[in-house]
Amino acid sequence: MTAADSAPITAHILTGYRPEDGFMAVGLNPPPAEYVWHDEEAEQQEERDGPGVGYHQWLAIDAQSGAVWFGDVDWRASREDLEHQLPGAPRSALGEGALPAPGVLVHLLTHLAHDERRGYSWRFFTAEELHALALRILPAVQRLVDSIHRTGPAGELEWSAEAATAWDDIEQATTYTFAPSGDVVWPRLQMSPVPAWRVEVGAFLARNPDLCDPSWAVATDAELEAYADYRPDSGYGGVPGRMCRAADRQIEDGFTFYGHRAALYAYRATACGDRSPTEARTWFETTEAGRSTWEAAKPPGATLADVPDCVLAALAERFQNAAHEEGLVLTGLPAYLQRLRADERAAVDRQLVYEGEEVERLEGMLKDLRTARNRTVTRILAWADGRDDVEIARLASIPPDYVRDWRVRLTTEQATATH
Repeated sequence: MTAADSAPITAHILTGYRPEDGFMAVGLNPPPAEYVWHDEEAEQQEERDGPGVGYHQWLAIDAQSGAVWFGDVDWRASREDLEHQLPGAPRSALGEGALPAPGVLVHLLTHLAHDERRGYSWRFFTAEELHALALRILPAVQRLVDSIHRTGPAGELEWSAEAATAWDDIEQATTYTFAPSGDVVWPRLQMSPVPAWRVEVGAFLARNPDLCDPSWAVATDAELEAYADYRPDSGYGGVPGRMCRAADRQIEDGFTFYGHRAALYAYRATACGDRSPTEARTWFETTEAGRSTWEAAKPPGATLADVPDCVLAALAERFQNAAHEEGLVLTGLPAYLQRLRADERAAVDRQLVYEGEEVERLEGMLKDLRTARNRTVTRILAWADGRDDVEIARLASIPPDYVRDWRVRLTTEQATATH
């Protein structure tokens, strides 16, 4: 999903940051001139810069909405606290993958300039000047929001090769120089072509279809995300790196790949055609069609624990066909069924543990009871009170032959003891 797939987005300057709004949202507070200086001759490092040199003005761009606004940081705050004063992340703090929510990018303006004639000088800008600068970059902002990838169910932002190029143009257009007269000169905004070293993963897949994994067509969102997040210790990461490592292929150095997640989602969407990818767990557990299909396919009294792989595969095919009739493609289906079977088999394992422990406990009790019974039978036989073997056997719940043999052994032992 890209910006082109959703409602049109227009780059614009946020309300409150325009002359017609009276710049009511702007509260610039640059440091006094006497707090801004640099002394090369100072002996101590901490004495070389004035307390106001850490002051920054910034431009912010919301890559979701196309809004542009500007502001500054508190020059009295510590430099370590700079990032907490910004409405988003500087481009330098981000990689080439997903943008952290809420998708606000920040460009810190340069205020320090140096040449042999004027030495060090600082230039801070008024609200009017920052507004004019924001207006100048709107075409590049439009290009950025039009080309950035919006992937997954929530349309999460991910850099594209063109969006990254548009950002480079924004940075170049907002880095000024001085004319000989001392006036600020802003570069002309460029609309640079995407350089050859920036490569879209989608284009890479199209050129290497034999390296694509067919399982992407029915993978869950989480599985696609995990595949795209491949990070080896060396070499290319992401989708191309993982594909080529699996196929024992090498990619020439010098490229940067963009749109890993977007390419996988697009691959799955193409494979699904006009059917909607739906996670198997969600379909079975939250929809009436899924629940009824499950009940109809399960034999009465049977559990997945006793189902072999071939039957599980047949069930998966049956479920997928039923989902197709609903206009869906079930993602993560084999893994979902295998997980259910594993859970049921784990429950059987726990049952066996319980049964084994109970048998061991009961066998121990039985051994103790058998020993006690034998002692009691021996006592009664020693009485020689005239009761026959049948009567004693009935009391002990054992065959009469056992009592007869017992009486013989006891008589023999007694006779031996008297000699």
